[in-house]
Amino acid sequence: MGAAGAGPEPRRRATELGTGSPSVPAGPVRQVPNRATKVIALAYVRPPAEQLSELEEDSLLFVDAVIRGAELAAQRYGYLLLLSGFERGGSAQAVGNLTGNADGVMVLGRALAERRASSLSKRSPLVLLAGSGRSHAAVNVRVDNVQGMEAAAHHLVCHHGLRRFAFMAGKAESPDSTARQQAFTGTVASLGGDVERDENELSADWTSAGAAKAMARRLAAGLPLPEAVVCASDPMAIGVLRALSDAGIRVPGQVKVTGFDDIPVARHLSPALTTVRQPSQQLGAAGVEALVSLIEDRPYAQRDRVLPTQLVVRASCGCPAPSPREPGLLKH
Repeated sequence: MGAAGAGPEPRRRATELGTGSPSVPAGPVRQVPNRATKVIALAYVRPPAEQLSELEEDSLLFVDAVIRGAELAAQRYGYLLLLSGFERGGSAQAVGNLTGNADGVMVLGRALAERRASSLSKRSPLVLLAGSGRSHAAVNVRVDNVQGMEAAAHHLVCHHGLRRFAFMAGKAESPDSTARQQAFTGTVASLGGDVERDENELSADWTSAGAAKAMARRLAAGLPLPEAVVCASDPMAIGVLRALSDAGIRVPGQVKVTGFDDIPVARHLSPALTTVRQPSQQLGAAGVEALVSLIEDRPYAQRDRVLPTQLVVRASCGCPAPSPREPGLLKH
């Protein structure tokens, strides 16, 4: 992955050129220094170095997919992609350092507090990936968390008749986790169901190990089982499945489990994971398209670009496994 933003110079990464030229979101005309470096930067948060051996690589699967989409799009436009992974705490300074090394900067999720976007956008073209969408200082590119979680809630309540849920949240400062939890909780409530709150709430660090520990603690406490555990990411859903299996609890017979991401392994689990598919690679590509439009003074139409998500129904929610010709995609 990338080097720390405040440490050695971040590495540049290139892949083979793609074919075709995707449409570029338009943007406001602005004056950008003509440095002609043809380099764009992507900043993201990585685990602290001392914890790398403890945390599983599955926590970075989403980041890897975004990077792949970004680097292919960057090459398509003739730019190199500079990656900067850094720990939380020094992120504002690290992102600021990138503005002197690249023609524009993309920031992924928790890598920068959105309140700091205003000052950075005055120094460099700036795109926020997987943020809240509320920033007016930068272009926002994100996935439709609300659409995905509403679809999951409707399926579990209306199709399966469930009423009692637990939600496994990710990092508290993550816009994605917050949006997914609020959308699911609100939709379930509107349908007459209930999502556990307060001392019964589940949360982890996006990893399967963290989610397995959180679920195991809950089981050890002897709390009543919910009818379903809905997770803010697939890695955390995998951890929940493991903890339930270790406790001898059957999925989906006793508890149903869903995720969010549709990482490749999700379809190969037993039971296969019902999840919300998000276009992770497209997120990276769309961020590059928006950033290039800013760098090259192209007009753009969308200040907040939202990419669609889809519910993928598999066995972990109690549905029959889809056939090879029917992938189990549902639209809400």
